[in-house]
Amino acid sequence: MSTSPIVVVGALEDPHVRAIHDGLVERGHEPYVFNAQLFPEQMRIAAGASSRSIAIDGRSLGTPVAAYVRSLYQNPAGFGVDADDAMKEDWRRTMLAFRERSTLLSALLQRWEHNGTAAYNPSSSSGNINKPYQLALLESAGLPVPATLWSNDPEAVRRFCTEHEAIYKPVAGGAATRKVEPRDLTTERLSKLESAPVCFQELLPGDDVRVYVIDGKVVCAMRIETDAIDFRQNEKKIAAIELSDEVAQQCIEATATLGLRFTGMDIKGDREGRYRILELNPSPMFLGFEKLAGVDITGPLCDALVAHASA
Repeated sequence: MSTSPIVVVGALEDPHVRAIHDGLVERGHEPYVFNAQLFPEQMRIAAGASSRSIAIDGRSLGTPVAAYVRSLYQNPAGFGVDADDAMKEDWRRTMLAFRERSTLLSALLQRWEHNGTAAYNPSSSSGNINKPYQLALLESAGLPVPATLWSNDPEAVRRFCTEHEAIYKPVAGGAATRKVEPRDLTTERLSKLESAPVCFQELLPGDDVRVYVIDGKVVCAMRIETDAIDFRQNEKKIAAIELSDEVAQQCIEATATLGLRFTGMDIKGDREGRYRILELNPSPMFLGFEKLAGVDITGPLCDALVAHASA
């Protein structure tokens, strides 16, 4: 393995990893693909306390100048992770193994970042991506966010839904957003909160917009036409749009507030047509948006990575 100035973290079977890898090759750079799926069965890592003592399969990678971080595949239930059989056989041991694996892999990225690697996105920002914390940070920075309640308290939920026409969704995501109906506020229904908290949020009836920001610049924004509350898998049309200077600046400030170099963020119009920030994704998918809206995100992201190698 030769020293490489740019690292792509993820598996080439992921189309987004492949797109960035190929884009870098087209620009004259041969990135090192750090496929965390191979660790520990097919990848050997030795990391000492010295800042330079990191060896992968027996060779030092040095300190990359830049890294595109798609995934470390740290969650046994995550996308691209095949751990079903291991979880069924011994879920406790599997979870402990994932914890050990995840700790070392995260430490490698943190050490690279500490030594100067420009990470898209850095492990140091991961704490800011927790959704309840994320919105709290944005609100405290004076950025527009929807009224939101994360709770397992039935009375608090009833009060919130009395004050707001509301939707609900999982705290961490992963399931469709639904509108709160009267039947959702019954004692029997709210008793389900005993098993897990839920995110309740004011209903925003305006436009759905996806915005991509790279290195403090909005590279594209798209309006998503849909008849559903949750546009995911319900898109009727996606078209590139221009944001006002005010909204573009809010998107840039939100990205900086969370310590991200690259994000795909969702904003949505309220009843007065003002955009509110729903969430920022540190490793967003973008190929589908490129295809449907005729925008370029891969190019600017590859250019950003290459710029660090040329500096």
